[in-house]
Amino acid sequence: MKRILFVLLLALYFQESVGQSVDLSGTANAFLNLLSADVKSQIQFKLDDEERFNWHYVPRFRNGVSFHDLTQPQLDAALNLLKASLSVQGYKKATDVMTLENVLREVENRSADDTYRDPKKYFFSIFGTPAKDQPWGWRLEGHHISLNFAAVNNKMESSTPSFFGSNPATVPSGKRKGDQILKDESAAGFALVNSFSSAQLQTAVIAETAYAEILSENKRKASTLTPKGISYPDLNDQQKKLFMTLLDVYVKNYELGFSTTLMNKIKAAGIENLSFAWAGSLRAGKGHYYRIQGPMLLIEFDNTQNNANHIHSVVRDLTNDFAEDILKEHYLKEHAKN
Repeated sequence: MKRILFVLLLALYFQESVGQSVDLSGTANAFLNLLSADVKSQIQFKLDDEERFNWHYVPRFRNGVSFHDLTQPQLDAALNLLKASLSVQGYKKATDVMTLENVLREVENRSADDTYRDPKKYFFSIFGTPAKDQPWGWRLEGHHISLNFAAVNNKMESSTPSFFGSNPATVPSGKRKGDQILKDESAAGFALVNSFSSAQLQTAVIAETAYAEILSENKRKASTLTPKGISYPDLNDQQKKLFMTLLDVYVKNYELGFSTTLMNKIKAAGIENLSFAWAGSLRAGKGHYYRIQGPMLLIEFDNTQNNANHIHSVVRDLTNDFAEDILKEHYLKEHAKN
């Protein structure tokens, strides 16, 4: 009996957490149906609206609807869409990043009613009309979060660009002292670079000083960066495992169906074509930066600001950010039908 109960609970866990059995358009419409016409007009944009590419990860003015504009039932429905789009670990990171705004208020000695550091200053936007047979997209964005999704035929086709940041990277004091939201991204990077021999480090380390920011920034279309660092085939077996562990940290932030699709795409482009580059300190506490890149993938991690206690990380699909390639193919097929 206990075994049967465990299996049922496990099935429910995966069904609820990874979005495999979730009706994406239905989940989005359940949220939209709770909104007034006025709020809907603020949250919905055309799928081809330039606003869809207006992404960033710093505190600034944003279009869309913020948490402040939503009642609790509406916010719960919006977060259900986010849960359907991310894995358990991805959803936890996103919501934990938001809570750091309260930590920053204290660290920066801001008042309790300060609106610059505000955990409710995160915005939802819907692009197109959520439907099972039509392409559409959505975004959650605010300080240190930019998550961009696109679905075609009710299936997730793109979850990039995706940005997670953490300030502070390690909470220095207070009730949450020691918390590290992006601990895995940091620890797995250090584990890999510190496994290298002196000869390998000469290839992998591309700069003695870490870059001040991720180099791809918030460009609409990212491009492969140079120099490339050390290639996957030049790693030994143990290092290859460490490399894949690091890659998994990023890929597994998405719901299971899309994370599997993305990993298959990376493998189809050739794991052997991936490389790893490092800049800066090989130890925590001083500025450091790394990236993984290949024919269709760019992952960047940077921890230099605030005395190396402020992380920026991003994943870019160099061939399909914002699902532009998939959508182009979809429109061509629809045009052919007509």
